[in-house]
Amino acid sequence: MTHTNPAYHLKNIRHYYGSQKVLDIDDLNIKTGSITGLIGSNGSGKSTLLKMLAFALKPAKGQIFYKGREESGFSPTVRLKVTLLTQNPYLLKRSVFENIIYGLKIRKDTNHLEARVKTVLSTVGLDYGSFAHRRWHQLSGGEAQRVALAARLILKPEVLLLDEPIASVDTKSAGLIRKASLKARDDWGTTLVIASHDLQWLYSITENQISIFNGKIFPGGIETIITGPFEKTGDKAFVKKHANGQPLILKAPGPNEENAVIRKKDILIEPSGHDLTKGINRLSGHVAAMHLEKETHHIVATVLVHDLSFVLKLTPDQAGSFGLYPGKNITLGFYPGDVEWF
Repeated sequence: MTHTNPAYHLKNIRHYYGSQKVLDIDDLNIKTGSITGLIGSNGSGKSTLLKMLAFALKPAKGQIFYKGREESGFSPTVRLKVTLLTQNPYLLKRSVFENIIYGLKIRKDTNHLEARVKTVLSTVGLDYGSFAHRRWHQLSGGEAQRVALAARLILKPEVLLLDEPIASVDTKSAGLIRKASLKARDDWGTTLVIASHDLQWLYSITENQISIFNGKIFPGGIETIITGPFEKTGDKAFVKKHANGQPLILKAPGPNEENAVIRKKDILIEPSGHDLTKGINRLSGHVAAMHLEKETHHIVATVLVHDLSFVLKLTPDQAGSFGLYPGKNITLGFYPGDVEWF
């Protein structure tokens, strides 16, 4: 399937809450029909970005293009095509049936409502006879989230945005939300953008990942971020001291650059054919987690080194050659000159 324009193109986006900058995106494309994961800690900017993609929030600066056309926040035309499911589902104080058809009634699209509600409830794993006439307060957390998802799926959206959709649900509901979301992409070509702290679940559903840290995006997914305090040791070097007293040597930052990033491709594992003793930061840690990327079948491994998390991306053959498994102690290395600042 070929699409001329991406679903979204964001240019020079800046947004603030008061004086605090919460988004700082120079350029971002999201392909039509793709499944993109958003990864980041609380307060990183994920929810703010999703609200902008839903055209429910206008950026302080910058442009958002939807399928090649610049659109503004609160655009009524685009908002009929894009829908956002928040972490805490908001249901109207009425029956499940009335909640699900609410958007259709706004659109004045009221043909065959019962059949359509039956279909969409089945998609999210809920029986029409048992749930259609239940009131909003008679639902568990997982059931409420699935009803809220059904209310969005019945609209057959061009874009479905999910903000922590499984944060407060049971394992069964998480699996059904995953299945229903993938069905929307397969049946209608819906573009999915999903934010979640559950990396295992996120990697199992998304084709590519975007990491957000302090409003900055990293389109290649999670990278290793090193924050201060730093000590200056000369014009060309800074030092970050670890809890165990081991120093990390980093090349000096540029003006107004405060955080360092080490890309996955620049992290070495011992033994690796490199000398991890001369001119290199050498670190001992253990493998905390391993996730399989759905699209590439690469393995993303998180290695804890005291108070830092290092992220590596390996082929299955590479992971096998190093004998990696959660809990394994390993030694990493990276060159000071490979550090990037932002």
